[in-house]
Amino acid sequence: MATADLPGPDSLLRRTLGEWRIALVAWRLLVLQTADPAVAAGMANFSTYRAHPWRRIEHTMDSGKRLFFSDREGLRREVARLERTHRRLSGTDEQGRPFTALDPAVRVWVLVTLYECMVAMRELSGRPLTPTESDQMYGEFRAVCSEFGLSDDLFPDTAADVPAYMDRTIRERLEYSEPVRYLLFDMLREAPAPRRLGLLRPAWPPVRTVAAHVMCALTIADLPQAFRERFSLPRTRRAALLSFVLHRGMRVLMNALPEHRRYRTPLAGIHSTPQPPTGQPSSSQASPVRLPAPRRRKGTDARPARLRTFFSQVLDQTGDGRISSADLQAMAHNVCWPLELAPEYEARVYAAFETWWQHLRTGMDADGDGQVTCEEFVTAMLTGIDAGPAYLEQGLHVAVRAIFHAADTDDSGHLCADEYRTIFGGSRVHPAELNHGFRQLDHDGDGRITEDEFVQAFTDYFTARTDNTAGSQLLGRP
Repeated sequence: MATADLPGPDSLLRRTLGEWRIALVAWRLLVLQTADPAVAAGMANFSTYRAHPWRRIEHTMDSGKRLFFSDREGLRREVARLERTHRRLSGTDEQGRPFTALDPAVRVWVLVTLYECMVAMRELSGRPLTPTESDQMYGEFRAVCSEFGLSDDLFPDTAADVPAYMDRTIRERLEYSEPVRYLLFDMLREAPAPRRLGLLRPAWPPVRTVAAHVMCALTIADLPQAFRERFSLPRTRRAALLSFVLHRGMRVLMNALPEHRRYRTPLAGIHSTPQPPTGQPSSSQASPVRLPAPRRRKGTDARPARLRTFFSQVLDQTGDGRISSADLQAMAHNVCWPLELAPEYEARVYAAFETWWQHLRTGMDADGDGQVTCEEFVTAMLTGIDAGPAYLEQGLHVAVRAIFHAADTDDSGHLCADEYRTIFGGSRVHPAELNHGFRQLDHDGDGRITEDEFVQAFTDYFTARTDNTAGSQLLGRP
């Protein structure tokens, strides 16, 4: 497909995708995409959706914003970043079938389902797109997709051909795998409280139960008929009524809101700015590494509790109770994501975390299965730490120094308060605690943290027997 003008602020694509009510079909989109065997295998082997569902969803939404609301420079940068990320996602699934996230047919399926879900949102709301509108939005959609360099033959030729493409793919390729079942029935029932709940966190368990039931019923009711028929997912009358009320009610509500309240993403989009050599932090900050302080009894060695907490909340990114190369790769991804690093700097971060993983695997994988359990991690770490400082230098310090240089966006050789917040900030931690943690690490009080101070903080976190050292307060007071 020839390069075409990207959709602008008044485009039908941006107006449809940018509305808040797109959230009603978001879970439907995830289920359709995950039903592709390659996507399911990638999620099972590499994704953090079980342990960190909200962060995973935020990253997906952020990527969509960069793709469909950027200028061409920003779009191309995001496409290149996605390709670098997906290049690392390959292997074999549980049935021994090879998969890769760079499979062109899989990438087209993931893209086309987004367009189809926008069309479905309009249909379910009682105001379907006219044939002319469908052609217009599909043309705008394909203009964005052209930057992926995928063959035109893999896409439906026109908007009118999309339903046949969906039915054919559903019947010939999709599977009702464990990740699909988990998304539909269990993910929301097990999800931790969203970080923005604040004081309302105690109310999350009962709210979660109701939300999971509603989302499951709504998603099944809204899935394409071919999908429900193939995988025996009946659309009950109650679920159909729920879908009718929610979609039409949200349409009425959105139409009543002023324009600036109606859209979750400004229609003017995101304009690219020149990147510094090491990348520019995005305005949506995320915490690539979180080091929460565990509670313990006074007078006891703090290290085992800290190590177990670090294992479960930082290292075990996939949430399966073990760590492997995929977990360290996910950590590297979370470091790179908010910083939007240039490719060469991103590669250095991934290489550093791979070095750390090889160090962990060599010293901790007692049974040689390519994975490390929590107890293997704690036992080996305590043994290595007690043996001498060189133990941390061969693994942890390599990754920590890579984080420091990635966050040092102005290449000044130190981290200022803003750069520190980029690493540990966002809405996860209260600003007062961040400021306290920064002051604890800034030993000479000059308003900046050197690389040695940064590395020492992580060393203290792992080695201090009490909670009195600065490193144990990496994210504020224990």
